[in-house]
Amino acid sequence: MRVGIGYDIHRLQKGRSLIIGGVAFPGAVGLIGHSDADVLLHAVIDAILGAASLGDIGHHFPPEEAEHEDADSHELLAEACRMALEAGYRVGNVDATVIAEKPRIGPMLDAIRERIAEATECDKTAINVKATTNEGVGKIGSGEAIAAMAVVLLNKAS
Repeated sequence: MRVGIGYDIHRLQKGRSLIIGGVAFPGAVGLIGHSDADVLLHAVIDAILGAASLGDIGHHFPPEEAEHEDADSHELLAEACRMALEAGYRVGNVDATVIAEKPRIGPMLDAIRERIAEATECDKTAINVKATTNEGVGKIGSGEAIAAMAVVLLNKAS
């Protein structure tokens, strides 16, 4: 078994779509990023790559490369899982937290878990996503950014 930790943060910007965990939040202010800026999936990707000793998201999907502009992070997550499998590991479970003042993540948690389970080829019961606020502190607390943390367990592939 191997464990990896991932973290990501993105600033908010009007005029962009908000996608968290592969799920769109209609009417919400979006995140700035070269790809779709899915802060949660980026944290999960980094956790998977870290657990497999494969570097990080920026190494495999560099933001300066045009092919990754507006990339679908759900596809990047599936690719990270493929890379981990090539290294001999399969995702066992994911535990993640989204830190945001708004929008409310709770109503979308089930859909987010389903999307992550799909990309990681895990049962939905192996995916846990929580949401919290930053209690008004810092850029996240003032509603200028959203962050996410993830821990992933990889098991040796059989």
